[in-house]
Amino acid sequence: MINPLTPVQKQLFALRDEAYKDFQSKLMPTVDPETVIGIRTPELRRFALSFSKTEEADAFMENLPHAYYEENNLHAFLIEAIGDFEKTVLALERFLPYVNNWATCDMMSPKIFSENKEKLLPVIEEWLASPHIYMARFGIVTLMKHYLDEDFSPRHLQMVADVPSEEYYIEMAQAWCFAEALVKQYDHALPYLQKGC
Repeated sequence: MINPLTPVQKQLFALRDEAYKDFQSKLMPTVDPETVIGIRTPELRRFALSFSKTEEADAFMENLPHAYYEENNLHAFLIEAIGDFEKTVLALERFLPYVNNWATCDMMSPKIFSENKEKLLPVIEEWLASPHIYMARFGIVTLMKHYLDEDFSPRHLQMVADVPSEEYYIEMAQAWCFAEALVKQYDHALPYLQKGC
C-alpha cells in the first residue's frame, strides 16, 4: 500500500473488493499489482458521478501522476463528464501520457466526441502520430468507435494501418480495429487483411 493515503484514496479504498483486485491485476501485466485497489467498474463509475460535482474533482485532475490504477480510471470517467469538446481534448492530452495500461485507455469514451466528428478527426490523426503508446492506442480505439459506420471513409483504415509501431498494445488495437472493420466495412477491410496490413 502507498502511504499516506489522500482523502480521495481513502474513499476509493472503502470501495475495495480484494477478489476483484486479484482478478483485475492478472489482466494487466504492465501494472504493478500493488497499485491496484480492486474496485468494480460500475461502482467506480457511480463514485465518479458524485465526485465530479465536488470542488475536489478539479484539484484531483491537476494532480498527476496518480498512484493507483483506479485513480487513473476515475480521472478517465471525469474526463468523460466534461461537456466541452476543446476542454475534453486538452484534458485527454494532459492525461494520456500517464496512462500505463490498455484497460484505462480503452474505457474512456467521451460522449462529446459523437457530436464533434469533424473536429475530432484531425485530433485523432495527431494522437496516432504520438510516441506515447496509449495516446496512439487511444487514437486507434477512438477512430474505431466513431468512424466505422456512417462517417466511414476508406482513408480511416489507412490511417490505422500507417501507425508506425511494434508495440504490442498498439498492434493489438490495430488488429481489433480491423476485426471490427471486417464486420462493418468488409470490402474495404479485407484487402488489408489479405496483405497482412
